[in-house]
Amino acid sequence: MPRPAEPPESGALEALYQEQILAHYRRPHNKGSLDEPDASATAANPLCGEAIAVTVRRDGERISEVAFAGQTCAISQASASMMTDLARGKTLPEIVALTGRLAELLRGDRAAAADPALGDLRALGGVARIPARIPCAVLPWRALTDALLQEVTDVA
Repeated sequence: MPRPAEPPESGALEALYQEQILAHYRRPHNKGSLDEPDASATAANPLCGEAIAVTVRRDGERISEVAFAGQTCAISQASASMMTDLARGKTLPEIVALTGRLAELLRGDRAAAADPALGDLRALGGVARIPARIPCAVLPWRALTDALLQEVTDVA
């Protein structure tokens, strides 16, 4: 199915989004690891050699802090930086929902591209045009979800 024509202002919007990605890549938020985390997990993309570790602290059911570290490309690092901003204050079901919405964005869903719940993640919408980079964008979210699920499993 052909994609709808891009609106005339899409060039300016794409440039803005490129700048957001580069800003998160150059100055990532919450890069590093947390001392004494409540949960942690790693995820890897063996096709390109990327690996990321996520550490999480919770306050009850909500994420209070999250950090990431690893050898990743610009897309993964930007996604991880954006993720750490969005994840704070969220519960596991909210993270699962955000991860699903991100997947829709990365498949080119226009409604997801306009969803304010995704915040800066909307800048990753252009990745839909480069399917080989989609695993890069979701890699940190896989690690975060695994960390949160691991904690649930360990507590149960």
